[in-house]
This record gives sequence, structure tokens and C-alpha cells, in this order.
Amino acid sequence: MKGILRIALFFLFVIVSVACEESTENPNLDFQLDFQPLELGNFWVYRVEETLYFGENDSESSTYFIRDRVRSSFVNEANELVYIVERQKSPNQNSWITLKDYTMFLRNNTLIRSIDNQALVALVFPPSLGKTWNGKIYQAGEKDDFEIEVFENNRLKVKQEDLDDKVTVRDKRYEFFERGVGLIEKYDEVVTYCSRTDCLGNQLIDGGYKVSLTLVNHGKR
Repeated sequence: MKGILRIALFFLFVIVSVACEESTENPNLDFQLDFQPLELGNFWVYRVEETLYFGENDSESSTYFIRDRVRSSFVNEANELVYIVERQKSPNQNSWITLKDYTMFLRNNTLIRSIDNQALVALVFPPSLGKTWNGKIYQAGEKDDFEIEVFENNRLKVKQEDLDDKVTVRDKRYEFFERGVGLIEKYDEVVTYCSRTDCLGNQLIDGGYKVSLTLVNHGKR
């Protein structure tokens, strides 16, 4: 009887040990990847307000819509699942013209968005307030630190740049993401100021652009 009991306890010990080992190797971690859902058919429609600056007192503003839709996917040489996103443009959301394709994929718990062959690390997972990373690590040039500046109510803000020396340049860029939705707002303002002696310090814009995207619709089809 004691021998049977010892055998039973031994097998119980083995079962518990295996269960603990599996739990350690496969922890139930929530990386919050749904801050940018990537599935075939997902789409996002944005209202765009754009201003292009060509010189002093010379600019052109326009308002239109763009629609991004995940149309297909493939596995690249690094065995990463890459999603192809089709970007279309419309003046009124009735007729659409295809502008380009770009890609998004996950690598080492980061979201990489590549538009016009410029790869940007848009977000890291799991996100947390104050987390920083080099957003342009896959681009040639200087390091560009991104930071999660706001994180509340299932929304977060990624500050990409916040520079304004009020003399030569203003560079303000950020993106907002919402859990379960994805990118909901994007703002880029990159301009140079007139640097001649007669206008230095007057913040007179002589070139650059300002583009604001605001989500107006999203879903899957």
C-alpha cells in the first residue's frame, strides 16, 4: 500500500512540475497588439487637412479624405507576416483614386510601417507611458527618439518630435492610437522660417508643410 502511495505521489509531482514548466515557458502576456489591428479587410478613413508652404506669404491649403485598407499579405524572407495596405484618396468619399501601397508588420514586438521605402517604428508592444525608442532605426541618418507621452482610456499618444526654436525651424509630429481601432489621429508640421536679417526671429514661414489626419470611419470589409 505504501509503495502504491509513493508511486501515486511521484506521478503527481511529475504532473505538477510539467504544468509549472509549461506555465513558465508560455506566460499569458497581453502585448496589446490591438492598438494597431492587422487583419485582411480592415480599413480606416481619415479626413485630411493639408497646407503646403512654397515661400513667404505663398501657401496652398486643401481638404480631402484618404482610405487605408489591408488588401493582402505575404511572408517575407525573415519569415515575418507582412500586410499590404492600399491607400486611396477622395474629395468626397464617393469616388476613390488609388495613390499607393505601403506595408505594416510586426518585428520583435514593434510595429513597422514602411511608406515610400521609409521604414518607421511607429509603436512598441506592450506600450507603456514614458516608453521611448528610435523610430528611425531602420533609416539612414540620425537617431530619432519617439515617446509614449499620453496613455489613458485605451488611447495613447506617440510624440515623434516637438521642436520649435522660433528662429529657423518648427518640427511637430505625433500620432494617436486607440485600442481595438488603430491609428486615429496623425499630425505633421515641418516648416522653416525666413532667416534673412530683415525677418529673422519673426517666424515668417518660407517653406514646408502641415498635414492633419483625423479618423472618421473604420471597419472591415
